[in-house]
Amino acid sequence: MGHVLNIHGVDDFRLDPIDPPKPGAKDVVVKVKACGICGSDLTYIKVGGIHRKPGGTTPIGHEAAGEVTFVGSEVKGATVGQRVIINPMMTPSYIGSGGPEGAFTEELLVRDARVGDSLLPIPEDLPYEVAALTEPLAVALHGVNRAQAKAGDKVVVFGCGPIGLGMIVWLIDRGVTDVVALDLAPERLARAKALGARAAFDPTREDVRARLLELHGSARVFSREVVGTDVYIDAAGAPNILSDVVKMAKFQSRMVVTAAYSKPVPLDLGAMLTTEMTITTAVGYPTEMPDVIAALPRLRDKVSSLISHRFAFDQIIDAFGVAATPASAKVMINFDEAVK
Repeated sequence: MGHVLNIHGVDDFRLDPIDPPKPGAKDVVVKVKACGICGSDLTYIKVGGIHRKPGGTTPIGHEAAGEVTFVGSEVKGATVGQRVIINPMMTPSYIGSGGPEGAFTEELLVRDARVGDSLLPIPEDLPYEVAALTEPLAVALHGVNRAQAKAGDKVVVFGCGPIGLGMIVWLIDRGVTDVVALDLAPERLARAKALGARAAFDPTREDVRARLLELHGSARVFSREVVGTDVYIDAAGAPNILSDVVKMAKFQSRMVVTAAYSKPVPLDLGAMLTTEMTITTAVGYPTEMPDVIAALPRLRDKVSSLISHRFAFDQIIDAFGVAATPASAKVMINFDEAVK
């Protein structure tokens, strides 16, 4: 008898017993070794699940790495014992986001498994918990790619949770040396500095525009003085960020929103008209996962520092409590200990 983490209702999530998976000819079973807690998991719990039928459950968990224990007869390229991560965006049930499977379980069924697509092999010497960072790091990389950030750019990252911190990793890695990080939590600001941010501060305690003028210099749009920042990335989701950026953004600067907003925010098109700035969004990781896996051996020590807490699978309820605190970065579930 295995277990799976299910959402039963608003703020009601439990570790429930589950029968072993029953894979078909096109399926693979993965023994989960490590799975990270994502901000979207916390959101799903807060809203009572996603695509949850009345009286039903939403199984969650989607940042998983593990070992293949069963390969269906029609699956090409997978072998028992293979070390893999799962790309949930490429699974037919979108694992952990409303489908019948969630990765906070000992044995995970991957339906219609395709190696190089929904299943990606990982290097033999890469720890499972580092491999499990692939999914959030791919979200971060897609945001940086959407921002078209390049060496020499001056970049501001709003929000230093796991995604924002991952963005700082990728920005520094591609030669962007002038990164300013904003967050409310001192622990997260310290992490941003350790990863290479030039400056990190609390936007509620300092004048953001004044600090950015000091750090990134000034420019002009017609008769207005604006901030010299090239790229703004919103990984925080505070409702004032968009309007603040539009007011201070320079000519043809770029803004990418990766945070999930539940309510509309005002956009001052009058202020934006003369700047010709670009505002766009980034979601998921359409192509980035293989790039992340290729870079992980090189960035292993740096990305390992994103893990702030580790819990055994039987401590997962406590782990979610920690993940909801601002002091945490990535909270990782390691499956080396069985559920008691």
